Amino acid sequence: MARGRTLGPHATFVGVNGNALLASVLIGSVGLGLFVYGKRQRRAPHLVAGLALMIYPYFVSSVAIMSIIAVGVCGLLYLASYLGI
Repeated sequence: MARGRTLGPHATFVGVNGNALLASVLIGSVGLGLFVYGKRQRRAPHLVAGLALMIYPYFVSSVAIMSIIAVGVCGLLYLASYLGI
């Protein structure tokens, strides 16, 4: 509990993991870059991958799972570009 403050009966502390915060900022910034590129070049796969990379870190708190999902999204983007979609 916090020093000098009393919390209500339903209050909870949320532990903020610095590594997860850094990973989400990095993944989100890559997503923003892909989103802007996809919007300017009118490339739907880049636009969708950028949106996915910007949104999902809000819902995942584990750095390992965040990294696996980011690699998967980037792999699907590579596959879509390779196939000419």
